[in-house]
Amino acid sequence: CFDATTGKSVWKRDVMKDNAGVQIKWQNAASPLIEGDVLLMCGGGSGQALLGLNKDSGEVIWKSEDDKMTHATPIIATLHGVKQCIFFTQKGLVSVAPADGKVLWRQDYKFNVSTAASPVVWQDIVYCSAGYDVGAGAFKITKKGDTFASEPIWRKEGNELANHWSTPVVKDGYLYGMFSFKKYGDGPLACVDIRTGEVKWSEAGFGPGQVILTGDTVIAVSDKGEIVAAQATPEKYTELKRDDVLDGKVWGYPVLAYDHLFVRSTKEGVCLEVK
Repeated sequence: CFDATTGKSVWKRDVMKDNAGVQIKWQNAASPLIEGDVLLMCGGGSGQALLGLNKDSGEVIWKSEDDKMTHATPIIATLHGVKQCIFFTQKGLVSVAPADGKVLWRQDYKFNVSTAASPVVWQDIVYCSAGYDVGAGAFKITKKGDTFASEPIWRKEGNELANHWSTPVVKDGYLYGMFSFKKYGDGPLACVDIRTGEVKWSEAGFGPGQVILTGDTVIAVSDKGEIVAAQATPEKYTELKRDDVLDGKVWGYPVLAYDHLFVRSTKEGVCLEVK
């Protein structure tokens, strides 16, 4: 943790040393997640794989479970009125109460080599996907009394609906994202119904880039450096604008701050004004 004004170090924690951390292939690429005063992360050893740290001090508030971490960043979602943190571990999906780490529900899911895209939630549906012949699936989360449960809705194995590391966005029940595995420079931007897994449209030529959503517009960045604005609608692929702005390989997320779009590649970065 750093002071945002001065850059001075406030606290640090060595999870490998302090919490018997288990390193994974290509090392850690998941971001910590803050909910209220709790910093949530995965990566500790047995009995402390899931960690809740005090965001101001770095001290452990709670620790639990034996899940091995993946490259996927956890998310915060509210399901049936209950705010929760959903991790995508090597065991599958696991949802916990952010304040104390209590496990609310689990869903087994295949792991192979690397899981990198985060889960996506729409209403009471949780979607997840991975590459390496794992594929995509969606689950309906129910609640009876204080007890949660997860029920499979649909599953597509293999690389047909693989999100290699790019997490889709969701709007009105439709996912928009990069659905391909190692189709560099060619994999499609596609629209998929989160309720059924049906592909509504697919547009090739993006590769494993990234997408963000702003209003009714998907901003997609191809792995070769093109920035594309497209309508977030399931009817058809409608491209609004395309610019080739970056040299090098682009695997990182674009960031939209007000009317400024920041994008970087392995060779350069760019800031664009969006009008």
